[in-house]
Amino acid sequence: MTNLANSGRFVTVPVIALLRRMRHIRTNKTRHASDRSLGFETAHPGGFLFLAIANLPINPGMKFAKPAVSIEGQIALLEARGMTVPDHQHAKHCLQHMSYYRLRAYWLPFEDAAPAQGEHKFRAGTSFDDVLALYVFDRKLRLLVMDAVERVEVSLRGSWAHHLAMKYGSHGYLDPTLYHRADRYAKAFTSLLDEIERSKDTFIKHYRDKYDDPEHPPIWMTAEVISLGQLSKWLGNLKLRPDRQAIAKPYGLDERVLVSLAHHLTYVRNICAHHGRLWNKQFTVTMMMPNSPASLKLAMNKASDRRLYNTLAVLGYLMNVVAPGSRWRHEVIDLADSCPLADHHAIGFPANWKTLPAWRV
Repeated sequence: MTNLANSGRFVTVPVIALLRRMRHIRTNKTRHASDRSLGFETAHPGGFLFLAIANLPINPGMKFAKPAVSIEGQIALLEARGMTVPDHQHAKHCLQHMSYYRLRAYWLPFEDAAPAQGEHKFRAGTSFDDVLALYVFDRKLRLLVMDAVERVEVSLRGSWAHHLAMKYGSHGYLDPTLYHRADRYAKAFTSLLDEIERSKDTFIKHYRDKYDDPEHPPIWMTAEVISLGQLSKWLGNLKLRPDRQAIAKPYGLDERVLVSLAHHLTYVRNICAHHGRLWNKQFTVTMMMPNSPASLKLAMNKASDRRLYNTLAVLGYLMNVVAPGSRWRHEVIDLADSCPLADHHAIGFPANWKTLPAWRV
């Protein structure tokens, strides 16, 4: 780096900035054999890259200059844009405890489709109460989904643990030869050990205190601390299809669908756990469409596979399996009817969804 150091043209940037720049260059079909050919040399003490720049422009991007706005100012801004705020004190309370930026996602549908000169005006008749009703609807929807995912997750843990314990013994699940890819097994095993180590459950402590052979807990204990995301990886990496089929059998689903569903539900659960929006959300992690049973296949909306509706349809089916007699599907229907402002199309509901066998309650 001596020749470049003499030029005095050094810039310190986070690693992510470098990666973005390199990705941009490669995307534009420019191939480089090394960092030196890109026009810089690198070192990385302290987690940063020190770049000696030689004819490589770095665009810092636009500077963020938006000022913070008081809650009273936020209400004034909403009113200036055309929103009716019937009760200022109530609106102030909501903005204090929910935040302007969080509620913003729920008033976007009320904005004019083509704002003039970048001004985001609300359609005539838009009320703060309408926005709040949509927010409350989404919150109730999220709680319903979390309720079903929890029950399905607990059941899936049990099915996984019972089958592998009965076939391979209490600790057979740790046998690396049961898994298709050794690298995925090694990564999953490391993550599992971390989860066990973090566990404060009495039964884990009891096992550690009393036993040292085998070192790790039996699968029925592990099943109580493993996360849904980890479980989906252990399940998906099982080498033998008959093992995956046996775990999927109680649910009446093909094993490929179950593995895909476990991965998808992990994604949905994480959205819910972080209080994210489900209404009108476009998912990036989808699931395989089931071909059986017939009622479930008929209920699926293939034209809207990145919306929540298909998840609701599968959860409704699984709730009948894991919690017979549950009113969960009734609650979904009641909630959908409770908020006319919540556009069903934005959730992926087909027009005739209530008439389908899967939703006849």
